[in-house]
Amino acid sequence: MRQSKEVGNLHTALSNKNTPLITGLTGSQKSLYIAALASKSRTTVVITHNHAQASRIAQDIQTFTKEYPVYCFDPPELMPYEEAAFSLDLRMNRLEVLINARNPGSIVIIPVQAAMEGLISPEEFYKHKVTMDYDSRIDIENFSEKLVVMGYERTAMVEKFGQFSVRGGIIDIYPFSEAHPVRIELFDDEVDSIRHFDINTQLTIENISEVTIYPARETIITNKDLDAIKTMIWDQAQEYSLKLHNLKKPESADKLLEKVATHLEKIDQGGFFDGIEQYKPMFSKISNILEYFSEDALIIFDEPTRLRENSINYLRDIAETITVALEQGKTLPVINKLYFDWHQIVNTRKNNPIMYFSVLGKRTQGITGNLVEYPVNSRAPEHFQGNVERFVKKVKQWRKDYNRLLFVVGTKERAERLVEYLGEEEITASLVVELTTEIKAGNCVVVVGNLETGFEFPSFKLITLTDLEIYGKQRAKHRVSRIEDGIKLSQDELKIGDYVVHINHGIGQYLGVETLEVAGVHKDYLVVKYAKEDKLYVPTDQIHLLQKYVGFDEQAPRLSRLGGSEWTRVKSRVKESVKEMAEGLLKLYAEREAIHGYAYSEDTVWQREFEDAFPYQETDDQLRAIEEVKRDMQKPRPMDRLLCGDVGYGKTEVAIRAAFKAVSEGKQVAVLVPTTILAQQHHRTFTERFENYPVNVGVLSRFQSQSEITKVLEGLAKGTVDIVIGTHRLLSNDIRFKDIGLVIVDEEQRFGVAQKEKLKVIAKNVDVITLSATPIPRTLHMAMVGVRDMSIIETPPEDRFPIRTYVVEYDEQLIRQAILRELAREGQVYFVYNRVQTIEKMYQELSELVPEARIAIAHGQMNETQLEKVMLDFYQGEFDILLCTTIIETGMDISNVNTLIIYDADYLGLAQLYQLRGRVGRTNRIAYAYFTYRKDKILSEDAEKRLQAIKEFTDLGSGIKIAMRDLEIRGAGNLLGPEQHGFISSVGFELYCRLLEESVRELKGEIEQKPPEPVIDLNVDAYISDEYVPDSTQKIELYKRVMAIQSLEEADDVEEIFLDRFGLLPKSVQNLVNIARIKVLARKIGVATITNFKEFFIIKMLEGLSFDQQVISNVIRKYKGKVFFQHGRSVQIKLNVRNHSGLSALNFLYEVVSDIWEGSWGK
Repeated sequence: MRQSKEVGNLHTALSNKNTPLITGLTGSQKSLYIAALASKSRTTVVITHNHAQASRIAQDIQTFTKEYPVYCFDPPELMPYEEAAFSLDLRMNRLEVLINARNPGSIVIIPVQAAMEGLISPEEFYKHKVTMDYDSRIDIENFSEKLVVMGYERTAMVEKFGQFSVRGGIIDIYPFSEAHPVRIELFDDEVDSIRHFDINTQLTIENISEVTIYPARETIITNKDLDAIKTMIWDQAQEYSLKLHNLKKPESADKLLEKVATHLEKIDQGGFFDGIEQYKPMFSKISNILEYFSEDALIIFDEPTRLRENSINYLRDIAETITVALEQGKTLPVINKLYFDWHQIVNTRKNNPIMYFSVLGKRTQGITGNLVEYPVNSRAPEHFQGNVERFVKKVKQWRKDYNRLLFVVGTKERAERLVEYLGEEEITASLVVELTTEIKAGNCVVVVGNLETGFEFPSFKLITLTDLEIYGKQRAKHRVSRIEDGIKLSQDELKIGDYVVHINHGIGQYLGVETLEVAGVHKDYLVVKYAKEDKLYVPTDQIHLLQKYVGFDEQAPRLSRLGGSEWTRVKSRVKESVKEMAEGLLKLYAEREAIHGYAYSEDTVWQREFEDAFPYQETDDQLRAIEEVKRDMQKPRPMDRLLCGDVGYGKTEVAIRAAFKAVSEGKQVAVLVPTTILAQQHHRTFTERFENYPVNVGVLSRFQSQSEITKVLEGLAKGTVDIVIGTHRLLSNDIRFKDIGLVIVDEEQRFGVAQKEKLKVIAKNVDVITLSATPIPRTLHMAMVGVRDMSIIETPPEDRFPIRTYVVEYDEQLIRQAILRELAREGQVYFVYNRVQTIEKMYQELSELVPEARIAIAHGQMNETQLEKVMLDFYQGEFDILLCTTIIETGMDISNVNTLIIYDADYLGLAQLYQLRGRVGRTNRIAYAYFTYRKDKILSEDAEKRLQAIKEFTDLGSGIKIAMRDLEIRGAGNLLGPEQHGFISSVGFELYCRLLEESVRELKGEIEQKPPEPVIDLNVDAYISDEYVPDSTQKIELYKRVMAIQSLEEADDVEEIFLDRFGLLPKSVQNLVNIARIKVLARKIGVATITNFKEFFIIKMLEGLSFDQQVISNVIRKYKGKVFFQHGRSVQIKLNVRNHSGLSALNFLYEVVSDIWEGSWGK
């Protein structure tokens, strides 16, 4: 298309200083034109009417071409004065555009609202960038100060964008311009190496020749003229405070002065703070985003009439919001300088090449320049709605007429299936990964991608179809995020003050790492406090005996007493209980193995076709779970599988595929759910998935009429209803199945004992899948291997956008804006207010705040029928806002709800907040979560800590780790039953799992007798000093790595980790690694202990071990007068190390042990 006459004419018009006005383009046609107009020699900028349209255009362009990087500049979603922590992905998205704005070949899509917002000038932004190469010299102190000015946060370890850390002569930094963090190692003040490292392992990936570091924030505070700027801010604050007093608003005046004084203090301390953006006009000249682009950048205005209209409305809304904020003393008048109007936007780059897309032609308002109209002949394509015969017939006709055919489908599997199907119909189609070559006339190309809509360009003889036109359903959009979803670090990180469990001594409190000198030798110990202030010093080589204590509630556990038999008795009681439970589980498992059930056949062609129609990309976990379920169904014994995964992670699709397999072989399926709303949701999902197949899906719940219920009951008995979805009504005595083959139970823990007993009767001899939305810990999963069949789905679907999370003071204007934005895109809102007594009052306040919205109330004290009616009405779109308690925490899956507002978030636990936040963000729309706390509230220390943790939710920080751990423990409690809760709390969860695993192995006869670990206790310094690794959390992680070494290769790897992350190893650390090497070989040859005695190292072997005489002779001969063997109940080997010290002595010891190993076993 780039070579076409039409596109060539547009380039000529631009060269002649004309302004092309292109008419007739709609939907994805615009994106194809933008991709064709893009050039390697300049940036292409598109201004469009809102964020949703910008995202659509960006997505479409990436399907048409991978040649150019495509960026979308998101508008800010909060006012500049809002003091809120917000998601890292928004900050990253915006900085990425500022950094790449002048890179030729980029395509940047900008919603008009983002174009109207004021930024610091490009000159100010770019002058702070720093380029490092091998010729650079760095003063670490000055460089660290510069990074702080640029907005980087100094931390002990770099875990996310915008952080840096310094360890001796090593600087780690994660700039927004790099795909990986960067490690700069210095020799004195010279750059010795620059390399990328992995954020998870912290290890080097590759060396690079240079790195350019750009600012990590949009507002930059320098020390230059700081006093003058602070004076300007304070003067304006006092002036406006006086005005507020004159307006009889003394409270607002006082609040303003107090707030500004706090901000000036923070500016003084050189730190950034939420809300600093409101002062941008004081720090720099204000520019808009268009000023960041070069003078040759092509600027395309998409529908200028609509742009002009949207910009006027946006500016009016902003003006109203600022007026209210000024009256409330929230900000200063300087904030008005942060916005541009439509006229200013259009004139910012009036000398650049400019182009307009407009359906109105020359009637378009708000455009300037020497306009030349270029009408394009295009039309919407035919829709086939899955009618394959009509589709094939049309494709053959199109090819005959020499059209170029492009089919864009959402997944590789579906693309392969389409190519295969067309081939069966004698239509040759090629599957391509990227559209890099021309589509010849009469040819048919299939590509994996996402387009909003298909189209026809008769002049190009090009016909493009998407999933929507071919199958009647649109494929979910695929998102590629540079922020890795998932929790990177161990949830078991030890922090000072944490409770721990020592396997031999019980529950204590961790106080930190101490270096002690004993007999002139330095070693590190973990200090643990017990009852009566007793302390235990745990050597780092026994770190495996300590685990973080995790119980069921937030109450602090009782500390154990050192000495005595109390802890032994506690452990024995737990062992007994665990053994009893394991016996019961194994018995059940064995009984089920002995029962004969129905064995299903291998997958059919229909099964594969059904699975191809799934409108999302499966995750690896999902595919594994599907495979495990099908494998169970193909066995002759009945399946009993637990499927765990968060809501929205794809459990239902696993169940649906199992249901299809059952129905394909004439079996019936029962889906049992705890609530009516879940029954309705599942009924809709199953009906949609089975709509192209002769499968009858029925539903049984209290919202069906008697005649509907009778019809379903008759259908089940006759076999005309294939799948039935229902609440506990399914467990009634009047239910008769003709031939039931599969039972799917959703959230089993929410059914009562009697219902579970009835379920056992129905599910006897048939396959059962139990779905649970509460995750369980991996340790428990491993402990129950062989006694309970489980599948775990841990990864979220790839097409999910991150949930934009804000932690902010409750502000009515902010809440109104958030609700209206959701309503404008025809979405719905959860408003969580966890006080039943005053929920009616909040209803009144919300009704006055957003009179446009239809609001419903839901809480647990309503009668069941009334509650279900409200929930169902909300699900069906009868209401816009559900004002509710935390009742929505589980069992709600409404994809149209994408804004969550929580009132008094500081009163809720982290696990609760995590689950509540998971109720939104279930589609390919951006979702918003607002965790609010009350204005001017003095928070307790605990609430302050909780809020800090909540703020870390915004970028997968420790808040999420804690929440996930709490949730997993809840899941474990559900699985193990309430009778085990006390036992888990008495020894901690990790030790409980270890005891359970041991019991299971013992009962199955799988316990292997391992020889005792060699004990090496030598008078050499072997520890990690604070100077080398200052952070105690990292230090413990490194000790764990050293103690886990099982091979010489692993020892080399650990040594490389030290060298890579912290620089050259000091002697004490080299000794530590060398002792681990010695232990590897000592384990192999059967050493019991290695100790010091005067000038000797004494190696004592395990009893009963002896050596070949030849080996002994060879060693004695090689180390004449230095190595001696003594025989008794156990062999002892003495090494004379009089002439060796420290490292040299250990090298000598290693050499001897290595020779013994090679001589005896290593030949």
